[in-house]
Amino acid sequence: MASQRGMAMAPMRCLFTGYRASQRAGQRCLVRTMTSTATSNPTASTPLDSTAAPPATSIPPTQSRNPQAYQPPQNPFLTTATLTSHAFPSMEPTSFVQYPSTHLLLPLRKDILHRAVIYEGDMTRQGSANTKWRSEVHGSNKKIRPQKGTGSARLGDKKSPMLRGGGVAFGPKPRSFATELPRKVYDLAWRTALSYRYKKGELLLLEDNAELTSVHPHSAQRYLKDLLRHNRMGHADGRTLFVTLEPREALFAALKGENMGRQAKAVDVLDVDVKDLLELGRVAIERSALEFIFQEHEADLGPQQRLAGWEATSGIL
Repeated sequence: MASQRGMAMAPMRCLFTGYRASQRAGQRCLVRTMTSTATSNPTASTPLDSTAAPPATSIPPTQSRNPQAYQPPQNPFLTTATLTSHAFPSMEPTSFVQYPSTHLLLPLRKDILHRAVIYEGDMTRQGSANTKWRSEVHGSNKKIRPQKGTGSARLGDKKSPMLRGGGVAFGPKPRSFATELPRKVYDLAWRTALSYRYKKGELLLLEDNAELTSVHPHSAQRYLKDLLRHNRMGHADGRTLFVTLEPREALFAALKGENMGRQAKAVDVLDVDVKDLLELGRVAIERSALEFIFQEHEADLGPQQRLAGWEATSGIL
């Protein structure tokens, strides 16, 4: 035992460069030696119980600073997303419009979009299914047969759930399927959906009052169908969602024609939701409607990050 303890106290060489291993009482520990001392004086001994500091890193020589090459840090909230505004129905480019990155350059968050779509779907469920329990079924409460002596199972009145025409056991009752979602998460989902469309090049900005004013009502349907096919916005390219600030009579009437639902869909800004923005192939939205959505769904942003505060500080729009 004494010889084994003596062997345990003896230092052991380690294969790692710059380290020395020592074994004490069955416990192994690594002690780092000074690399600089070992390099300058290989014969010098280093105590096993002392821990040396790591060697100092060499400082590179000072480089010449060019004042013209210096760029101050940029504010990420001032990064802009540029959209081309088009006249309708000619679809000619008219101007460039810029919006902040907090509205059209958000990363794709499938989890937030999924929560928003489920939230909207739960809000639209009627929950009006109703069945009658035995107390609500019209009929007599008389016992059908005696309790004993018939050889059959005991049975009460004819409104029993076991009988045809009786009540329904544990049937559905009118209820609300609505779920809760934080306002900030829902607002973020709106801007995330628009950012997804913008990054894929599927967000088309239209001038205000997108109406078929110069087209005869009888030929509006054919004109709109040719317009969608020529601009790759029809059924072959995944349909198009038109979002307007107010209902446009001529445009909405043309899209209600026969087989026009396969080409495009038109809603006003008060009837659109996140699912509509993700469902069709392309979104064509009026500028006023887009800014209305931005102003209504920016509760998760600070005062300077919102559209009105960003316009005042940046001076772009």
